[in-house]
Amino acid sequence: MVSTYVSYLTVARDMNASLSAVASKATVASDTQYYKDNINKVTSVDEFMGDYRLYSYAMKAYGLEDMTYAKAFMKKVLESDLSDSSSFANKLSDGRYADFAAAFKFSGETKEAQSTAQETNLLDAYQASFDDEQDNISSETSYYQGAIANVTSVDDLLGNTRLKNYVLTSFGLSTDYTSTSFLRDVLTSDLNDPNSFVNQLGDPTYLNLAKAFNFDTDGNVAAGGAQSADQMSIVTNGYAVSSATFASSQTGSAYSTYYSAAIANVSSVDDLMQDSKLVSYIRTAYGISEDDPDNYISAALKNADVANAIGLGDLHDAFNFNEDGSLSAGVSAQTSDQAATTSASFATNYQTAIANFSTDDAIDNYKTRMASVTSINDFLKSNATDDDSTNDDEPELWEVALRSFGIDPASVSKSELRSVLSSDPNDPKSYVNGLKDDRFVAFREAFNFDKDGKVSVPLQAMSESVVDDFAAAYKQNKMRYLTGTAQTDAGKAADTEATYFRDQMGSIKTVSDLLSNSRLVNFVLEAKGIDPKSVSSADLKKMFSSDLNDKKSFVNQQSDNRFAEIVASFNFDKDGNISKDPTGSVQQRGDVLQTVNDYLEQTLESDQGDENTGVRLALYFQRKAPTISNAYDILGDTALMQFFTTTFNLSSYVSSMDVDKQADMVNKYIDLKDLQDPDKVESLIKRFTAMYDVKNGTQGTSPALSILSNSSSGGISADTLLAVAQLKTA
Repeated sequence: MVSTYVSYLTVARDMNASLSAVASKATVASDTQYYKDNINKVTSVDEFMGDYRLYSYAMKAYGLEDMTYAKAFMKKVLESDLSDSSSFANKLSDGRYADFAAAFKFSGETKEAQSTAQETNLLDAYQASFDDEQDNISSETSYYQGAIANVTSVDDLLGNTRLKNYVLTSFGLSTDYTSTSFLRDVLTSDLNDPNSFVNQLGDPTYLNLAKAFNFDTDGNVAAGGAQSADQMSIVTNGYAVSSATFASSQTGSAYSTYYSAAIANVSSVDDLMQDSKLVSYIRTAYGISEDDPDNYISAALKNADVANAIGLGDLHDAFNFNEDGSLSAGVSAQTSDQAATTSASFATNYQTAIANFSTDDAIDNYKTRMASVTSINDFLKSNATDDDSTNDDEPELWEVALRSFGIDPASVSKSELRSVLSSDPNDPKSYVNGLKDDRFVAFREAFNFDKDGKVSVPLQAMSESVVDDFAAAYKQNKMRYLTGTAQTDAGKAADTEATYFRDQMGSIKTVSDLLSNSRLVNFVLEAKGIDPKSVSSADLKKMFSSDLNDKKSFVNQQSDNRFAEIVASFNFDKDGNISKDPTGSVQQRGDVLQTVNDYLEQTLESDQGDENTGVRLALYFQRKAPTISNAYDILGDTALMQFFTTTFNLSSYVSSMDVDKQADMVNKYIDLKDLQDPDKVESLIKRFTAMYDVKNGTQGTSPALSILSNSSSGGISADTLLAVAQLKTA
């Protein structure tokens, strides 16, 4: 009779060939195809368990074939919340039940307006936008100051879109709708001629614009340059104030400089009120709410009685306007003392605004409200109309989102937002792509609304439930064999990597994106128990370009089927882009492939067990050894426990000992870290097969068995045999 070890080697030496032989059997092939075709047609635990062919296939795949009859028990397993450590599946000592439950998602992937990664990326961009805003103001101002010195004509200024838009923004004019020819007429007007174009307009904004430059009526620059230092200061500080959306010391300084220069040119209340920057400055200086209309301010500036009646007496006293809003001849809008008082009040109140500015409340409100968004309508609902009365002053959801992508909320209507959010970013002819603006495409891709405006499952490189599985496996692998502080530190480090991986899955769009990030690649490989150093980037590229349905493809020809499972875990199409088509509901593609692979391995082991139980146990141990984290994994698995007791010639009565003493015994005989070393696993298998043959009276050609069974000359006593069997494996 052939020895158990030789029989084992016959199978294990070329595992791919052995598994292919099993897969080609008619019954196995038929059952496997049925499983692949139908597993994602079921929508509930009851439907799954009601289809015996599906259910029994899965049970066998996870080594639970003997429990197929226990449907009530298995239903509790499948309905367990694996995130709850006290759930039914998690409380079972045999980890196969939790593994089985984790392989199925009967609730389906979660439909949500934003995934965790999408929300995190958006809010990170939102926070960064404030620093970006300041940097952009500084950058544009530096450009303006350098370029304006080279302007020799009005056409030089207006022909440079960047300069022109800077000037328009500074004066609060539209960059989209202000005519260039109109601006030319304004800037080349003779300010001393009451009949000139700008003076005939009667608009102080355009008059101040013309005053800010030195162009002759022919459009050329007058002597002294396009702008003096004071003129440039008006424009640059006006730009800083107009562009700023939050309180900062940089903006406060620009406000004060602008106010000091601009107030000197004010000749009436109407002039002042037409300059929104001056009005904003006064509101801050005198504590006037944005809810109070502008006519409160203009009325208070004109009439002392009205000012006192509405609590703005200090404002009235700080200016010198007549009741008709004019200034008397030779009188300025403010004396130096009045201007100093106003400036001091502004500085005090603006410092308070700077101190009070925080994105925290806006972000908290965003997170809270987004958690309950189920449609575009919910997303576009104002804070003022939701159930929370404390968030009315916070930015709206769409304002936060648009700002994150550098889009001015004031430039987009709600109807346009609705069209953007309900369009398909993958369709070149969709509304959002028709805008020809990458910012709106990125904005659209940050949300998961379907064409009907309802939330859908996030479309990303790896589904969130699969990310959860990889994160759990990665952490388990990193903490394996560790104890105490080392285990805690490893767990924290693993959580950090998992968070990074989760966040990145929201932005990875192609296989190239994934493979170019070694941190992500290493995470994926290590989650599957693969040493990143053992596989090249070139091979990984070929694996991800392989056709999973082609048995001869590169990834399917690998001796380690975990690589195919990794490829299947991602939602990439044949071109390496994120697939628009679902890759599974109850089971993601990677889980289906793993189930099939496990089924083939179980079938192989079962078939071998029909001939020799020892071979089955050896194959099973070879497969499970790398996943064993502690002694209790062995104690909780009947097959592993049988392997252990046979290997070290221990009595079956060991199982009746105190469980902790059993664990101590396992650790005494096996250094569990050795189970990560294939050579040491093979040594244990040799020992097991030899002892199995001795115990079961099998005679064969195994050298180990020959020695242990005294088949060679110079016999070994029974006592020596026992001593050898009980030696701890080196």
